[in-house]
Amino acid sequence: MRSVLVLVLITTAVVLQGPAAQAQIPATTAGLHIRNGRLVEADGSDLVLRGVNHDFIWYPDKNGSFAAIKATGANAVRVPLGMGHQFRRTKPEEVHTIVTLCRQERLVCILDAHDTTGWGQDKKAATIADAVAFWTSLRAELAGHEDHVIINVANEPFGVGGDWPWVRQTADAVKALRAAGFKHTLMVDAPGWGQDEAFVMRDNAERIQRSDPVGNTVFDIHMYGEFDNAAKVNSYLGAYTRRKLPIIIGEFSGEHEWGDPDEDAIMAYAEGHSVGYFGWSWSGNDTPYSYLDLVHDFDPASRTAWGERFLTGPNGISTDTREATIFRNGTAGAALRVTDVTSSSVTLTWPRRSAGTTYLVVAINGASESRVAATARTEVTLRGLTGSREYTFAVYARGLLGNRGPRSATVYAVTPPA
Repeated sequence: MRSVLVLVLITTAVVLQGPAAQAQIPATTAGLHIRNGRLVEADGSDLVLRGVNHDFIWYPDKNGSFAAIKATGANAVRVPLGMGHQFRRTKPEEVHTIVTLCRQERLVCILDAHDTTGWGQDKKAATIADAVAFWTSLRAELAGHEDHVIINVANEPFGVGGDWPWVRQTADAVKALRAAGFKHTLMVDAPGWGQDEAFVMRDNAERIQRSDPVGNTVFDIHMYGEFDNAAKVNSYLGAYTRRKLPIIIGEFSGEHEWGDPDEDAIMAYAEGHSVGYFGWSWSGNDTPYSYLDLVHDFDPASRTAWGERFLTGPNGISTDTREATIFRNGTAGAALRVTDVTSSSVTLTWPRRSAGTTYLVVAINGASESRVAATARTEVTLRGLTGSREYTFAVYARGLLGNRGPRSATVYAVTPPA
């Protein structure tokens, strides 16, 4: 569960905006990045992605789906792109449209190179190296969008079995994309059609993490028939969260032709441990697989049984999904930053401004406000917090004459389990 506790620090309006605030963000964290095994925004706010897969490859004319997905309460969308091997190659101008629509609809966007699906068992599949070349060709369309675009390097890049060169090829891809100048968060999929049935990704995750010179890679597991009970779900995801390795469930469903996924366990674990997830998929699956559709024929008013479960059921999208701070507050959130989080404490920092400014810390819960601390420093560590909770922070200002400035943008922190 998440609780909302807003700690408000008083500071001057100049702290909240302008080039000086922007300068506080190192170049390596100018967008989404990994901190202590979690995906966070540039200002340090935790970001738990909850969204939907939208089949852009097959339905490039259904762009109204972005607004419809946002209306469900989702904060993100995962979009498969074609590379010209298994699927029609997505054009640069189409990628530009997707990125623009995501920002317009206030959605974090995961772009997925889909043609690598099942390499080694599907003769039409592309290699991970092909995916690197595909991304490099789109460098101009993606640069500058690191705050709301994640690059999913290669979808389900190998078939079943434990002898695929997944580790070497994935590590090489991460290094190649960094060498090409990509600063985005990268997401890497498991082999075994994304389900990691031989635990290749699970057991080699640290090696992939070390291969990224900026440490900004998240792991992606697809939970279908391999994850048919809570024990399997909890064991697999727990292997990442215990080691502070960032994990996202990039695809899952309520049914599947090769085993019955335990969607209740998947969503319960994700909610309990603040793990991101994406349901497959919005609409348009072939007739034998229509049970995978969340809505009928792209009509947001006509949800399927899976759609009702995923969107409004227990631990579903509507439970407590939070929009990314960049869409709620613009770049002003750069002034206040979360710099450290434990199961019982959080440290906040902010830029120093004019002499004589003091900072008042209060906790806000709904309409009530209570004083926590007063300080003239530009850092505070708040203790006595509870593990596995989300806390919300903001900053205000009081000058020499006691006048209070407007509230800053908010930042967020999720405390790990105690």
